[in-house]
Amino acid sequence: METREKGVGLGLLSRRQFLKGAGGSAAAAAAYQAGLLRWRTAEAAEVVLPGQGPKSVVTMTVNGLTYKLAVENRETLAETIREQLLLTGTKRGCNRSECGACSVIVDGRLAYSCSMLTVQANGKSVTTIEGIASGGELHPIQQAFIDNDALQCGYCTPGQVLAVKDLLDKNPNPTNEQVLVGLSGNMCRCGSYANIVKAALDAAKRIG
Repeated sequence: METREKGVGLGLLSRRQFLKGAGGSAAAAAAYQAGLLRWRTAEAAEVVLPGQGPKSVVTMTVNGLTYKLAVENRETLAETIREQLLLTGTKRGCNRSECGACSVIVDGRLAYSCSMLTVQANGKSVTTIEGIASGGELHPIQQAFIDNDALQCGYCTPGQVLAVKDLLDKNPNPTNEQVLVGLSGNMCRCGSYANIVKAALDAAKRIG
């Protein structure tokens, strides 16, 4: 009896205790995979499930809403936006800062979310394509893209629209050449560049 008590004190578990603990861990893992534990607390950030790395608690504002999330330290902002916040308008194309499909606006600056760690966005404000429309109405840039047929497959469009927004926020009346420079970091594999430039200039007039 004395040995058993010492064993428990050393952290040894009975078969019943082990099975109960294992069942709880399995349930937690299943809930995480199902997305049920998306909004985690600071305490949960210390838990590391199999196949995951260390976590940190990040607070950031996305499209006007503030979120407190436990994220892996290696997790990119694109992954968090798509997989935790379920804002899938942000696309992952090259996943190495070359195509611009994942572009978002962070504290007023255009950023490749595939190459920015979520922990770097702690305390910052992020705007995705889902956050620029207002009151059920498309943003003038979005409408300009539609009216000027500035898209084909549409995969790059969210990043292109945000690149135009970033440009017009800084330069409300750009020249054709300035638009080309402003959009130079965003690739359109369908080759809709001419109409994208038209849409950007049209949007500038609409916003006025």
